[in-house]
Parts: sequence; C-alpha cells; structure tokens
Amino acid sequence: MNQTDDAKERYVNMFGANKRTKAALAALATAALATALLAGCAIKDAGGPAGNSPRSVEQIKESGTVRIGVFSDKSPFGYVDEHGSYAGYDIELANRIGEDLGVKVEFVSTEAANRVEYLQTNKVDIILANFTVTDERAQQVDFAAPYMNVALGVVSRTDNPITDMAQIGPNDEVIVISGTTAETYLTKNMPNVKMKKFDTYASAKTAFENGEGVAWANDNTEVIAFAKADAGRYVVGIDALGNADTIAPAVTKGNDSLRSWLNDELASLGSQRFFHDAYDKTLAATYGEAYRDTLVVEPK
Repeated sequence: MNQTDDAKERYVNMFGANKRTKAALAALATAALATALLAGCAIKDAGGPAGNSPRSVEQIKESGTVRIGVFSDKSPFGYVDEHGSYAGYDIELANRIGEDLGVKVEFVSTEAANRVEYLQTNKVDIILANFTVTDERAQQVDFAAPYMNVALGVVSRTDNPITDMAQIGPNDEVIVISGTTAETYLTKNMPNVKMKKFDTYASAKTAFENGEGVAWANDNTEVIAFAKADAGRYVVGIDALGNADTIAPAVTKGNDSLRSWLNDELASLGSQRFFHDAYDKTLAATYGEAYRDTLVVEPK
C-alpha cells in the first residue's frame, strides 16, 4: 500500500460507517488529498526564484546570497576549472560584487540564449555572462555601466581563410551560437548567409573543430582566444565585423535599486583599475599585452 492509499484508509476508518458511507468518504478523502497535493506543489513552485519580483539590494543582503548568471564553458571569461571552481574575467567581477555586498555568490550557469530569460524569471539577480549591450536587449533588461569593449569576429581555417564575408558561398555555412549578437547581426545584415546554430559555446566549438562550417562568427574576444590556442590551424580573418560594442552587467528590467548599486560599484572599481588587474590575472595569457587597453574599460 502506498502513502496515498494508506492515508485514504486512515481517513475512512476514523468513522464507523456502513459500506456506502465508507465509499463516499473514500471519494471525499481522495479529493481532499488531491487538493492538498496540488496546493503543496503550487506553494513549492511559488516559493522558487522564478515568478517572484526582482530582489532589491537590501533583500539580497538580507538573504546572504546574490545569484549571478555566468558561463561555465567560456574560458577565459567564465568557466569551471580543473578544481571544479568557477574562474575567469567575469568571475573576478562576480566575486568582488559578492564581497562588497557582504554576501556569498551563488553562480548560476547560463547559456547565451537564456540570459534574458533568467533575468525576466528572476532565476538570477545579475547576469555577467559576457553580455553585449544592444538596443534590443536594453528593451528587455537593464544594463549597468560597461566594463569591456567587444566587436564581432570571424574565425576560419588557415587552409581556407575568410577575410571578407563576400567569400562565403551560397551553400557554405557559418557557425553561430543562438541568442548572440552574431546571430542577430547576420540575420539583419546578411540574410543570405546560411547559419548553423548551436545552443552552447562548447557544442559550436566542437562542431567547428570537427570540420563543420567554413567559419565561426562570435564575439571577437572569443574567436581570437580560440584561434590563438591553435594558431597553426585557425586564423581570425575578420576581427571587427559591424560596429564596436560593449560588455556590461545586466539586471531585471526596472530593478533600479540593484542597477544603481552596480553603477556605483563599477565606478569605484574603475578608480582602482580593477579591470586592468583582472585582465592581467585572467586574460593576459590569452591575449597578451596588445589587447589590454583595447578590451578593458574602467567605468567612471
């Protein structure tokens, strides 16, 4: 007998009733238990992060934890290292935010396509997942001050370098990650270019390494890092496609309390040249000295 049947029997046996009455009571018990179970589920769902209002700075401090959405597979920006810990440029900022708020950081792994959704459903308080500021996204979330410059780049193979998008034929495919500015840019400006879309950085990287696509369009920081890791095989033939953009933290639309705190925090960190130090710690090994002042923004 399972727990539900056992509960029904106890409910009925509380009464010394005849067979017909017991049957009626059993039906009532079933309905009562079903209602209770449904109510319990509703309470549990409502109690989770999703569906609640965005948390103010004071609420975050009271909870003792700030939830920050980051990448877990995009070295050197956000990844899980060999010790199982989060590391990277965005992680340096996330840890400092937690320290200055006086709370623990709960890292929430996200993919590019989920960043807006995770804020809108309040699964996270802040997104620090290499998030490029765009007009479209600014209608859905609120951005704080930028801390990094970025543009689109295109990486290809050294035996078939793509230095101009006009080289891409009608049957060629360009790899992109869903929900990124690369997908948006190509859709809007180069609708004739065939895209092969992947949900994660890791799956896009694996596909390209396995020979899929003639090129991979992504943030230039990411394709530069990818190409430099195997310079004999890959080359960034286009390191600036379209306009230059910036990377910034994002919060749920209308969460003025947290965005205001973040802007003050970023200005304070900028005065300390925090982001140049973070670059030296996490990015210099990948990009070297040449890109330090090109990529780093010290907020004011």
